[in-house]
Amino acid sequence: MEYGLIGEHLPHSFSPEIHRHIGDYEYEIKELAPKELADFIKNRDFKAINVTIPYKQAVIPLLDEIDDAAKAIGAVNTIVNRGGRLFGYNTDFGGLKALIEKTGICVFGKKCLILGNGGTSHTAEAVLKNLGAQTVLKTDIIPGKDVITNEEAVLKHSDAQILINTTPCGMFPRLSGMAADPADFPNLEGAIDVVYNPLQTDFVQKAKSMDIPAEGGLYMLVMQAILAAEHFFDKKIPPEKAKAIYLDILRMKKNIVLIGMPGCGKTTVGTYLSKELGMPFFDSDMLITEKSGREISDIFAKEGEAFFRKLESEAIFELSGKTGSIIATGGGAVLDAENIRNLSKNGRIFFIDRPLADLVPTADRPTASTAEAIKKRYEERYPIYKNSADIIIKANCGIAEVAGKIKEDFLE
Repeated sequence: MEYGLIGEHLPHSFSPEIHRHIGDYEYEIKELAPKELADFIKNRDFKAINVTIPYKQAVIPLLDEIDDAAKAIGAVNTIVNRGGRLFGYNTDFGGLKALIEKTGICVFGKKCLILGNGGTSHTAEAVLKNLGAQTVLKTDIIPGKDVITNEEAVLKHSDAQILINTTPCGMFPRLSGMAADPADFPNLEGAIDVVYNPLQTDFVQKAKSMDIPAEGGLYMLVMQAILAAEHFFDKKIPPEKAKAIYLDILRMKKNIVLIGMPGCGKTTVGTYLSKELGMPFFDSDMLITEKSGREISDIFAKEGEAFFRKLESEAIFELSGKTGSIIATGGGAVLDAENIRNLSKNGRIFFIDRPLADLVPTADRPTASTAEAIKKRYEERYPIYKNSADIIIKANCGIAEVAGKIKEDFLE
């Protein structure tokens, strides 16, 4: 390959899309087993590559020259082949610094904890010191030189003001879990997660729920890619183009999530938007029917609502891992707050707020088969829909108009 990314496991990577936005060059993904790394680098059969987990440190002895900054950090994520000589750089430094600045977090004079002790943690340490942090500590499951355990961090350093997660905890396809709980740090002023898929990890969501400035790693990924491309081609990329690329990638990876009462038009609107925007469409009820081989009404009748809600949560968890998709949910999906948290990881949630008078009962909807049942569900769920939504779409109009309102907000 000429340009690309090497790593051990890369099904989650957004890098090809980012580099397609940066310039007109082919950018490939290549997964390498640890035993394949040395031969790949020594063959030098590439013009320039990026390096990710777990090879940012392992490539260093295989290079001819290393940039002073990368040498100081002890991690390389960009390699350029110039006439057969391999030059190593670290563009993660600039990417992470840009992310912290974008989030508005001030680390100057603050006590900071870095979660993890891999190549990216060294970059985070260098960035924090560059920005004037007073204290920088690294945590890991196993203690070591200059590394404390996660338990010790909570017991002895709960006064930390900044947390940066550099572990893969919460990364696709394992969307759950945190390397540390922001709630254990009462003085917390900011949280950064280098994980970019999902867009918002449990770690980021928890910090935001505490009104703490927090951000996932997509902006870092885009900015480091832009800096890498500058090394690839020895050409500066204007800041305005860099910002536009980030916004385009964010839009590409966001899901449109539709919630609302049974009969409000979620499936119809979702299908319409799918054609309009060229985004794949998924329906949680359809997924349940497909996986179980049974109709929703049959599941309700024979197994009960609690069993159905379990299947629904499983389906929603699966759909939450999608990116760049349209997802319609069942009317009662909002009853479990965990469903909304999962859908929010990659999605913008739209409540299709159709007036009660326009909701028509049908026999195939177990909780909305009569006018009385719809009215009861509407009164119970309306506040939950409102609180769960990022955007409320007034749906006292046709499908095309409802879809148009969602499209306008999503593309804004």
